Amino acid sequence: MAAAPGTDQHALTERVRALLPKEGATATSGAELAAEQARQTAENTEALTKMLLVFAGIALFVGVFIIANTFTMLIAQRGREIALMRAVGASRRQVVRSVLVEAGLLGLGASAAGLVLGLGIAAGLRPLLDSAGAGLPDGPLVVAPTALLGSLTVGVLVTVLAAWLPSRKAAKIAPVEALSSVEASAPARGMRVRNALGALLTGAGVAVMLYVSTLDNGAETNLLLAMFGSFLTLAGTIVLAPLLSRPLVFLAGRVTTRLFGVSGKLAQENALRNPRRTAATSSALMIGLTLITGLTVAGHSVDRAMSRAAVQGLTADYRIANSAYLGLDPKLADKIADVPGVAATTPLASAGLTVDGEYALVSGLDPKQLGKVSDIDFTSGSAAALGPGRIAVSETYAGRAGLRTGDIVKGRFDLDSGKPAGLKQLTVVGVYAENRVVSGVVGDLGDVLPYAMDGGYDSVLVKAEPGRAAGLDREIRSAFGDSPLLKVQSREQITREESGAIDVMLAMMYGLLGMAAVIAILGVINTLAMSVYERTREIGMLRAIGLDRTGIRRMLRLESVVISLFGAVLGIGTGVFLAWTGGSLTASGLPDYTTTVPWPRLALFLAVAVLIGILASLWPAGRAARLNMLRAINAQ
Repeated sequence: MAAAPGTDQHALTERVRALLPKEGATATSGAELAAEQARQTAENTEALTKMLLVFAGIALFVGVFIIANTFTMLIAQRGREIALMRAVGASRRQVVRSVLVEAGLLGLGASAAGLVLGLGIAAGLRPLLDSAGAGLPDGPLVVAPTALLGSLTVGVLVTVLAAWLPSRKAAKIAPVEALSSVEASAPARGMRVRNALGALLTGAGVAVMLYVSTLDNGAETNLLLAMFGSFLTLAGTIVLAPLLSRPLVFLAGRVTTRLFGVSGKLAQENALRNPRRTAATSSALMIGLTLITGLTVAGHSVDRAMSRAAVQGLTADYRIANSAYLGLDPKLADKIADVPGVAATTPLASAGLTVDGEYALVSGLDPKQLGKVSDIDFTSGSAAALGPGRIAVSETYAGRAGLRTGDIVKGRFDLDSGKPAGLKQLTVVGVYAENRVVSGVVGDLGDVLPYAMDGGYDSVLVKAEPGRAAGLDREIRSAFGDSPLLKVQSREQITREESGAIDVMLAMMYGLLGMAAVIAILGVINTLAMSVYERTREIGMLRAIGLDRTGIRRMLRLESVVISLFGAVLGIGTGVFLAWTGGSLTASGLPDYTTTVPWPRLALFLAVAVLIGILASLWPAGRAARLNMLRAINAQ
């Protein structure tokens, strides 16, 4: 309603509230409603922002390896230039400073370009989301100064930090060594220290994750421990990558040599020549595939478990709910029961319940009808004992709250319906195994409904008469005028809905993690392009002794594929391990959860890695094939 000019909103709201019944209706001023909607919007966007920042952090983490690899190769190519600088008096500190200043300037330019591109993407998302039916509110694109400054600062700092180790390496090059035409190999002691550190990190990570696999709940401390173990495992694998590259690249090279002859052999030798470079180039792809594989395996396992659990314990033929995700009118169950072919109905209502500081959702239902529409497995007590002032609890909630059958407790109903929290003495009459039909606590419908969320039923479970299940959904819809607000689902449709939610989540994750794949492609292109420049003379010699342009292209293409496959194998293997050891924490409420590996999808990931290698090699391989033979031989 609209207030007359000069009327105070608060005073009008109070007068309207005095006219409304005590239950089933409430009055709210426009200002209060706007404030509540603004609060909910802020909460929703905050969660989305945090999720996007996580994926942005992943992209930055992947980019660090590409930046570090680029500066390492640049410094190797500038060996003589650095030597001359040292010979004419430049100190080590000056060499480090020059590299870091260059990195800072490059980071500033790249960050500015990324900022402009990001703003363009943000502006283009509005019409895209509107066309998808997201219904975003109208308004200009809001760009906070802190976001601009933060993006530029992070971009510059990440670039400078990634270039720090290469700059230290540049400062340690002796002038005489740099002036030599022979490329210095990595010190054996340095590789031993790196391998020892990698083994230590990987061993610690594996030990932590194996311990995590023995935990049976998704408590916050357990999730943090799993994240820590995953980080250690991934970091250790990255550090060990140069050591692991030798056997894996050698095996891949045997295949390329057998299939492609000389070009395949040369590709193998080039990938083995510098294990650190091979590892750094493949690390970006490895990180992306570790995350994608871990999510895929965990998501597939949860999907299978949810599909089984969605109808486990449900003997009803249909579940009826509000398609707008609002409460159902309590009178609806009586009308559904009158539909021809319906044998029994059980309404479900939900509210929040806190016992001894432990919160859970409580499902309110009619105990007399429960056995007709569901089959809940009680480990102690029974459903027959349910009634006013009595509850049954799941095994998980019983463990958290320290409850047993026969306990008498004080429970506080917490809710969003606007009614004051109700404190009630409750008797625990049973403990049951986890079940998707009901929540962590089951209570009498009369106790729960006054505090129910949205002031109504969540759903109504319907059991059909023998032989009448087929087509009963049409009868129910017809009885209510085919209302679009009434969602009638069969057992099969419930299962598909549960699976669809996981598929949507995975699709979103794949889209966001696709950034890591794009960065990985750019990393391989960058490394191969710089490698072609570095090996110009070598390519000229290969042309001189008979390797044609096609052979040069094939050599670089196979080298790119071998490097990509190495990163893919490491990433997929690490992702499967992390999903196996940590996946159960994300599905602690699913008693039937087991890790299941979607092998066809993992094979697809390997095929995508091969495609990434081929695409990344197109420009560098084409450039190498177009090199003039004589000029390449005379290149310095």
